[in-house]
Amino acid sequence: MNWTAAIEMQREALKRVVAALVAMAGGAGGSSGSRDGAPATLPRHLHRAVLRVLRPAESAARRLAIALARGLPAPPARRQNPDPSGPANASRAVARKTSPIFVRHGVGTGIVLRPGAPVPPRLAHLAAAKAAPRPVSFALLDSLPRWRVRRRQRAAGARPIGTPRIGMSGERVAVPAWRPPLPDDPLDAGRLGGRLSALARALDDLPGLALRFQRWKARRDRALAAGRIHRVTPLRGGRPPGGRLAQYDPDRPRRKNIRDVDEILAHAHALARHALRPDTS
Repeated sequence: MNWTAAIEMQREALKRVVAALVAMAGGAGGSSGSRDGAPATLPRHLHRAVLRVLRPAESAARRLAIALARGLPAPPARRQNPDPSGPANASRAVARKTSPIFVRHGVGTGIVLRPGAPVPPRLAHLAAAKAAPRPVSFALLDSLPRWRVRRRQRAAGARPIGTPRIGMSGERVAVPAWRPPLPDDPLDAGRLGGRLSALARALDDLPGLALRFQRWKARRDRALAAGRIHRVTPLRGGRPPGGRLAQYDPDRPRRKNIRDVDEILAHAHALARHALRPDTS
């Protein structure tokens, strides 16, 4: 099997899937207002449709990076700076001395401002400038499964739990009736757009993602050698997250509910599992 050609074929197929997802999200009739012309909100049904394909696409890209990292040399260990008077520690000390006098999240000594409160014009020069929001980073490891708690269904027209009926002045307060979520309800698309951008960057720089995985393996090996608790495998047990196929079988006829991204994920999962096997040669 040509290992590099198989990875490249699945990468190109994933890039086509991502292009289709970007077209779905960008062509929605949501209210514009986010960066790069992308909609700030999406209807609930479209948001969920994009998310159902985005999750297996992220899992497939993660597994392609793991497969590409097979055979790469281990990265060199980072050098430590034990000198407390070194340049790194000195820059941190200067940053602590020049920190603003405003208290944020209960840390600091000075003027206490509530979250979202405007800064007085006379003190504007003392407030630190807000940094630009950092782009969403692509997740290198599978998320661990969570315990699902079954939620109790609420009857239509029932008032929210814990809402008082009597106001502070003693009169009765009208409580709005609860309604179920509707398919056309607008949802914030900022996080979804960030994940799409992170996936596109990861596919454009798959060797860089493979190098990230090699550095994670080196940290894991050092932690296990020192007796510390650390996650052992980057993959989650069982079926890949978001996928509908448990294993890759090209000879099996395709079922009706199987999508293209499911076959890509199953193939990438087989490549990653083969790459994670110990080399016994």
